[in-house]
Amino acid sequence: MVNKEKPSSIISVGDTVSRNLAKNHILPTLSIIDNKCMRKSITPTMLATEKTFYVKNPRGTITEEAIAAIQEALQSSQHAKIVVEGEEDLLTLIAIMQAPQDSFVLYGQPHEGIVVVKATTDKKTEVSEILKGMEKGSKN
Repeated sequence: MVNKEKPSSIISVGDTVSRNLAKNHILPTLSIIDNKCMRKSITPTMLATEKTFYVKNPRGTITEEAIAAIQEALQSSQHAKIVVEGEEDLLTLIAIMQAPQDSFVLYGQPHEGIVVVKATTDKKTEVSEILKGMEKGSKN
């Protein structure tokens, strides 16, 4: 799929997905990990990256710190990883929003496999609506 579509960048969210990409010699522009697999601590995944960010992002939240790290990492010309203290799952939404047009954002679907989202204008609009709904829900 990567060879066929030649995405502008690849962003991986999750330790298992990031590790599997590395094993298959695919180097994401950005990997977002939390050193957990299905909420259980694992041995930290060793990834070949040039820049590392450390952020706090509690489960079920999206922090400003995490958003800023994703933005900075994607603006950099270096391969980067973000190590999250907490949980990285919801950061997939921010990765889609911030990804360059036609990038691939990959994340794991437990017991199913890898999900690939192409960061198109339509997908970014859809994610924006999800984020607005989450924001409204948190204010109630």
